[in-house]
Amino acid sequence: MRMHSIPGFRLLLEPLTAASAVAQGFRWADDEIGHRHQLGGEPTWLQGDATPTCPECGEAMTFYAQLDAIGDDYALADVGLLYVFVCFNDYEAKVVVQSA
Repeated sequence: MRMHSIPGFRLLLEPLTAASAVAQGFRWADDEIGHRHQLGGEPTWLQGDATPTCPECGEAMTFYAQLDAIGDDYALADVGLLYVFVCFNDYEAKVVVQSA
């Protein structure tokens, strides 16, 4: 049985070490960059919907999470986002990367 959506949760970064705290933040990016992490809900597409299909069953995969960059040294595809999708039928997972 395919789960069509997961309720949305905001994910907040909490640095675990002093090095983590230093790595956080951007010199030139907008204030929202680095704070767009979320679990479930609807993805915040940067370049349009790119929901993958499961290679096993062919169904659209369920959006699971989106992860933002954490700082200048760890920027994703020019302050982009990672989108994680899962298939609850076949336990397959895929990641989509989009840039701003």
